[in-house]
Amino acid sequence: MLSAHDTIRDLGGIARGTHLQTLGFTRQHLADQVQHGTIERVRPGVFAIAPLSEDVRAAVAHGGALSCMSVLRSYGIWVLPDETGPHVWLGPHQHPLAHPHCRCISHYYGGTPAPGSASIERALLHLRRCAGDEAFFAAYESAWRMGKLSRAARVRIRAALPQIARWLIDLARPDADSGLESLLRLRLHLLGIRLDCQVKIDGVGRVDFVIAHRIILEADGEENHGSSDKRHRDRMRDAVASRLGYETLRFDYAQIVHDWPTVQAAILGAMRRVKGTPAPE
Repeated sequence: MLSAHDTIRDLGGIARGTHLQTLGFTRQHLADQVQHGTIERVRPGVFAIAPLSEDVRAAVAHGGALSCMSVLRSYGIWVLPDETGPHVWLGPHQHPLAHPHCRCISHYYGGTPAPGSASIERALLHLRRCAGDEAFFAAYESAWRMGKLSRAARVRIRAALPQIARWLIDLARPDADSGLESLLRLRLHLLGIRLDCQVKIDGVGRVDFVIAHRIILEADGEENHGSSDKRHRDRMRDAVASRLGYETLRFDYAQIVHDWPTVQAAILGAMRRVKGTPAPE
């Protein structure tokens, strides 16, 4: 018979006491293992082994499972920033449990959450209900690009969305380099602006987007363009693009996320300027 520690490990790191009892572990044995520090009692009736993230521990203590943007961020999936506490999935008729220093955001969604973390699929669906279409779309494309969504998973997510939202899946691509690109493309799509994505231009290299064969759009996240060397390379690329007849518009995180009207006005202004101008050879 496996030890309680190894059994919980094989069950994913967290297990209910009732399940462990069906496997032959008595309440007294589990209590002894907690006393010896072999396993941890996260809340009455739920046991875990180290390491356990603080967010997962808080979600379990709250009575549910970690979900939404908290799960996605733990996998490195791109999500819009959120300064609140862990997002916790509770069943529709559950009540949160009191626990010290609670900062949890309760989501009362269908289903019965098992202690621990929701799947990426479910977390994406919860994110849309929590933060809306834009946040969902950017995170979905990020997860797809990272190889975390199989074709079957994408089909299941689309089927689980309401009919009115399924176009988001149909628009999504697996080659968006960042969530900023995803937001930019989604917003311009809603304006009826056609984009060519991930375009290779001789002498310039690969650019994020091209509009009307003349306007290059680049979404510059701080993690990719924060150093002076990278900024210098970007300026060199822009100079080459200008020589070839392109106008380059660069927008950073703060502009795209917090000052979209200015970004939109700049793009529409560039489109007016190039209208009717022959495309570069």
